[in-house]
Amino acid sequence: MKCPECGHSEDKVVDSRTTKEGEAIRRRRECLDCGKRFTTYEYIEKVPLMVIKKDGRREPYSREKLLKGLVTACEKRPVSRDQLEELIDDVEKATFGKFKHEILSADLGNEVMERLHALDEVAYVRFASVYRQFKDVNEFMSEIKNILGDKDKGAS
Repeated sequence: MKCPECGHSEDKVVDSRTTKEGEAIRRRRECLDCGKRFTTYEYIEKVPLMVIKKDGRREPYSREKLLKGLVTACEKRPVSRDQLEELIDDVEKATFGKFKHEILSADLGNEVMERLHALDEVAYVRFASVYRQFKDVNEFMSEIKNILGDKDKGAS
């Protein structure tokens, strides 16, 4: 590691600790030539998961983009931000384990909708209407009937 003060390439680590959630290691270093102290951070290099869109385009997975869509679907619903963060954590654990480099947007969407359905049915219908791009009211009604049918089966 080059010293930012004098450019000398030898130093010693004075202190080392992990940052929050163990995502990085913070190291305090001291230059062996000039004595200047400086901080470095060490991160795990992650290969971004690519999402394959319906039209074949690929784009990097974005937790923020998914959260924004869920927040919109849950607007004026009794769903907390913490519940949405937990939902996304569950989806990431399920998908990042199965899909190493790429995932179809359909697979990602299905993982989200499965969990959202259990969390809030209205938010689920809102999310599904955008995600599945219902062509007309009949497709929308069909989805609602499926939800109601699931409720009837659960009550039996």
